[in-house]
Amino acid sequence: MSQTPQIPSRWPGERLGLPQSGPRSVGRPGRRIAAIAIDWVTAVIISIAFFQYDPWATLGVFAVAQIVFLVTVGGSVGHMVLGMRLVPIRGGRLGIWQPIVRTLLLCLVIPAVIWDSDQRGMHDRLVGTVLVMIK
Repeated sequence: MSQTPQIPSRWPGERLGLPQSGPRSVGRPGRRIAAIAIDWVTAVIISIAFFQYDPWATLGVFAVAQIVFLVTVGGSVGHMVLGMRLVPIRGGRLGIWQPIVRTLLLCLVIPAVIWDSDQRGMHDRLVGTVLVMIK
């Protein structure tokens, strides 16, 4: 049984029904990397202040912040600062399980650096989410 080849998309998110640019377009790698840097620096500062910079405490602070902010406002501090939001592909609101599983995969790093043609990491693909622009 042969599979039909998938037609390449003209821009990230086209196959997901998302626009090429503007609101609801896929958040591009530069912004996503900057957002995770903001989130990590915030976790490091909290870790220094409360845990004398314990690497595991830093990872824990990062993970808890990701989960809490994704569940409550749909994006981490870095996402919100840079005008992005995490949304389910099928629409509606994020469930509580999606931010938890996504964050655990993000903390493993490898799933986050393997991207598809829509510029979604495995951590987003596996939980059915996409990071989109809100501005």
